[in-house]
Amino acid sequence: MKKFVSIILGLIVVIICGVFVFRNNLKDNNEVIFWTLQMSDFSSYMNGVISDFEKENPDIKIKWIDVPFSEGEKRTLASVLSDNPPDLINLNPDFSATLAQKGALYEISENNAAQYNPAIINSLKYNGKLYSLPWYATSAVTIYNKALIDKAGVKIPKTYEEIVNIAPQIKSKTGAYIFLPNITENDTMLKILNKYGINAPETIATEQSEYVFDMFKTLYTKNLIPKESITQTHREALEKYMSENIVLFQAGANFLNMIKENAPTTYKHTDVSPQITGKLGQNDFSLMNFVIPQKAKHKNEAIKFALYLTNNKNQLELAKLTNVIAVNQKTLNDEFYTKYSNNDLMAKARVISAKQLNKVEPVLKSSRNQKDVNNLINSAVQNILLNKFSTKEILTKLSNDWAALLK
Repeated sequence: MKKFVSIILGLIVVIICGVFVFRNNLKDNNEVIFWTLQMSDFSSYMNGVISDFEKENPDIKIKWIDVPFSEGEKRTLASVLSDNPPDLINLNPDFSATLAQKGALYEISENNAAQYNPAIINSLKYNGKLYSLPWYATSAVTIYNKALIDKAGVKIPKTYEEIVNIAPQIKSKTGAYIFLPNITENDTMLKILNKYGINAPETIATEQSEYVFDMFKTLYTKNLIPKESITQTHREALEKYMSENIVLFQAGANFLNMIKENAPTTYKHTDVSPQITGKLGQNDFSLMNFVIPQKAKHKNEAIKFALYLTNNKNQLELAKLTNVIAVNQKTLNDEFYTKYSNNDLMAKARVISAKQLNKVEPVLKSSRNQKDVNNLINSAVQNILLNKFSTKEILTKLSNDWAALLK
């Protein structure tokens, strides 16, 4: 009898051990490798979300790896070419489109996109298909110097045409420039052109396009914007704003903190308004998103975690920590994005930014060889401002070169 009991107990121990090993193997096999770009400053938030997700999904383990921003594209490209890439990667839409073009990304069903702002989802599509999910957005506001605007006796401009009209009066009454447009930085000029319906080789060599380029040529040749506008970036524009050498500066709400800390006197004169628009009246925005490599081993689990990261609760918490704009539609309807007190400039900028996401169509979508396209446009605007050839000649060549890149 004792021998029989011992055998039974032995079998129970074996079964329990087997179940324990099976559960551990299941957990190991369901480990989602998750890469972010320079989010280590918010590790408490990230670890908290991961911990909550794992409690609700005990069969899924998340391994979080934070990658330096400067190495993100290089590491991602190497990983997706391997047989063991991460399962979920935080990227920007331009590089995501490049990877989608190369067939390196997993196509995500639009059924997974119901919680997001529809216009943002539309902006992420490549060839009509969805290869990424959004994480957070930014949408620039116009940061401006109230004292200089009042001194010039003008109203804050809403369009680029209004900028051209008031620039001479601002210069003569204040000695300051209206702005430094940093039009050769990344896709700045392309975003401006998109506000006039110009976003393809077929539309770049048109009268409407000439009109837009010539607006900036007029400002440049009449010394109404700094000569450095053809080379300098938003960082230099920020410096010029803080020293009150320019009247307005288009940037995200987070730049207000930099102004407050580094130029408190200028900050006292500062207010915010919606970003400058063009003929179509829409706003531009920037986005960070998640992608899943085609060779990822845990695609469904990765989607589940991405949706959890961007649910209403987690989006709102991230927004309060970072001042980014949520992409979850329910979060965007929260009071955090709809109300502000008059003495809270950061809140005012945040509400304006969030509201701008309601009018972003037609969005500027990434295309093949996007960086090369940006370089062509930036070179063209430099040549136009420096009057090397006629605007029409330069844009005709740009149209042909752009078309050649897309073949």
